[in-house]
Amino acid sequence: MTLTGFSINRFYASAQENSWRRIPAKVFLREVDQRSDSGVEELLGLSGSKGVLRRSEMGQRASTASSYVGYRRVEVGQLISNKMQAWNGMFGISAHQGITSPDYAVYEFIGDTESRFVEYTVRTKLYSAEFHCRSKSMGTGFLRLNPAEFLSTPFWFPELDTQKAIADFLDRETVRIDRLIEKKLALVSLLWERQEASARSLLSGEKCFAQQRVSTLAPWLQAIPNHWEVMPLRRLVRISTGGRDTQDRTDDGTYPFYVRSMTVERIGTYSYNEEAVLTSGDGAGVGKVFHHVYDKFELHQRMYAFTRFKDISGRYFYHFLKTFFRLQMTQWSAKSTVDSVRMPFLKSMLFAVPPRHEQETLLVQIDAILDRTTRVVNDLEQSIERLREFRAALITAAVTGQIDVTAWRKQGRTERHLDQIEKEMPA
Repeated sequence: MTLTGFSINRFYASAQENSWRRIPAKVFLREVDQRSDSGVEELLGLSGSKGVLRRSEMGQRASTASSYVGYRRVEVGQLISNKMQAWNGMFGISAHQGITSPDYAVYEFIGDTESRFVEYTVRTKLYSAEFHCRSKSMGTGFLRLNPAEFLSTPFWFPELDTQKAIADFLDRETVRIDRLIEKKLALVSLLWERQEASARSLLSGEKCFAQQRVSTLAPWLQAIPNHWEVMPLRRLVRISTGGRDTQDRTDDGTYPFYVRSMTVERIGTYSYNEEAVLTSGDGAGVGKVFHHVYDKFELHQRMYAFTRFKDISGRYFYHFLKTFFRLQMTQWSAKSTVDSVRMPFLKSMLFAVPPRHEQETLLVQIDAILDRTTRVVNDLEQSIERLREFRAALITAAVTGQIDVTAWRKQGRTERHLDQIEKEMPA
């Protein structure tokens, strides 16, 4: 038994009193390894939060292999495990027939077992810790939970009727929590959209009370105050790219290292020592990753740096670029999504440039809007985190027999917990 196994047994103290059985996974699951001969079946993947997904639902996470011949076949109702992420709760029961990565494991249920109860159990943090202990190392940072180790893992199981009752209870309660989380996430998105719309209005001069306006001939930028100028980016800044790769990072590096994501790495050298605005040149970060930085830093080879600002402040340039980048890029490429940015586009980007003193006035207004939005969003995100913690704790308590699910529901305890989470949030 692993050290985590002792902790699991303590969690199941109430279950032991109620005659729950302790059995290895191989009693109710067995591995199946059927491979695709054609590779034309629907591709399935796994998400830590959503379980099994179809290719159309995976977005950029979808596999791009040249051939899917030899991928594992999956039938409806089978359990899929990402062997290298099992310790992170990466399990899911498939509602679809298809194929999945050959590096995943596929299991089918045997005997009288409620599959939903098993799925809830294997995705708990309690069992994630156990799977971490049982995973075999494949080198630095790589762990794999092989079928033999997984199938030998002991589980505590009640009678079948109790398994179904717990699964039904969790289906109802988690849906309620998930819907509340979705509403809060939608509100967060709406707040950021409103903030961006306000910034766009300010930066385009819509709120400037100018007597006369001039057309910019740009469909994304209407008539601007006649004392503003429309300039291509090449007249405002110097453009350069970095010379490093992500593998050059060092955990204890002295300087910030900007790569193609919002995560800032560290490195022991620097190539820049000035104010700069940075954005990603390719990958998932295009149109999403922006930084306004000062002093010494290093830059990825596919990151762009804008420096030596002329007729425009660095902060104003940062906000304008961030606000109008996607609008201009979409029109330039005639595509709804863009995965690469080229120098000709950047040089031709148009900026509406007011006098310096107006830039500072507009920045004060943008900062105030951003500050208000950030405060509200932070409160919402804290509430969402509390809801997710409660959801995870409720699942663990139910599948380990720590709560009587029938009594819990009759007493309306989920409602009381949700109300308490809302009360604890700032007004």
